[in-house]
Amino acid sequence: MHGPLLGEFMGTLVLILLGDGVVANVLLKKSKGENSGWMVIATGWGLAVVAAIFTAIAFGSPGAHINPAITLTVAVLSGDWSNVVLFWTAQILGAFAGATLVWMTYLPHWRVTPDAGAKLGIFCTGPAIRNLPANLLTEIIATTCLIVVGFSFEGKAASPGGLPAGFGPWLWGVLVWAIGLSLGGATGYAMNPARDFGPRLFTAVAGFRNNGLTDGPKVWWVPVVAPMLGGLLGAAIYDFGIRRFLRVSYPPS
Repeated sequence: MHGPLLGEFMGTLVLILLGDGVVANVLLKKSKGENSGWMVIATGWGLAVVAAIFTAIAFGSPGAHINPAITLTVAVLSGDWSNVVLFWTAQILGAFAGATLVWMTYLPHWRVTPDAGAKLGIFCTGPAIRNLPANLLTEIIATTCLIVVGFSFEGKAASPGGLPAGFGPWLWGVLVWAIGLSLGGATGYAMNPARDFGPRLFTAVAGFRNNGLTDGPKVWWVPVVAPMLGGLLGAAIYDFGIRRFLRVSYPPS
């Protein structure tokens, strides 16, 4: 089996396995990485992005979106909407599968961790201060930054001869690492609807309390809608601010 849908599924699975996995390592009791802090989480997520992109490419998705907001941005810029819903589905299913593997990896630790909020936070993002307008704005800003900076990497202005083979995924990982360290403290920097919704769906199936879908505050839509809006804004900035004025094409060439 090899193709774009499998690539998106496998890439997103690896993203969540390693990304949510590092959060589990830090938050769960009696883990070797317990209480190692935000730097470890942000670094783990950055490296998870690198691994996920390479995996998606290897399994047949050369674009390696692994993020519905990026899929939306690509559709807006390219005018090709044919794979949007299929990619979104593969990404959410991959995220669900990745969350399941994280749960299985740390199986003995859930029972000895009494903090239900910490356990839920391994799979789902949540704001440090609940304020819907502010939380939406934070995620829009973070996702817009992800799109504008990430899509600029391969533009002719930045790399006239193109990036060296295999170099792009590392730049995306560094970018996510930087965003996590700089902008992640307010909401947990979802920036990816599949990254939040897929694992949140797993928590609902697994019976986690206050998961935001079946019980608790119904705020699941914030890390889904805000990154999509950030994707649209990022596409607009890239299109009018970079592609038109700096004559950078999409796809980058």
